[in-house]
Amino acid sequence: MKNILKYFILFSLGGIFYIIIELLWRGYSHWSMFILGGLCFVLIGVINEFYTFDIPLFIQMLIGAFIITVLEFITGCIVNLWLGLDVWDYYDMPMNILGQICLPYTILWFLLSPVCIIVDDYLRYIFFNEEKPHYRFF
Repeated sequence: MKNILKYFILFSLGGIFYIIIELLWRGYSHWSMFILGGLCFVLIGVINEFYTFDIPLFIQMLIGAFIITVLEFITGCIVNLWLGLDVWDYYDMPMNILGQICLPYTILWFLLSPVCIIVDDYLRYIFFNEEKPHYRFF
């Protein structure tokens, strides 16, 4: 039960953070972004559960950008292409795939992922008595 509550809290915070990022970046968001953000935050947090803090932050950032990009692609295929909700469209962006993901946003997620990694690690340390975070970049 304790783990369910922990992941519910982390999922909710991730969803809220993702919507805030979208509101600051685009000026609007969509409810599906709450779900996407929650999944991204939880999965990025799981990196250190399975690989410990020995994995360099740079590699965690690459994994985080990959997780977010893959989940954005899946979500985009569902909400934009399948359901036709038109939440976003990256067709005008360079190196896009089906207008759902693109290289510039993958780079942006790479640059933002250390915030998610560090916030998640400290939330787990402070509120859930997990290992104290420590990092090395390479």
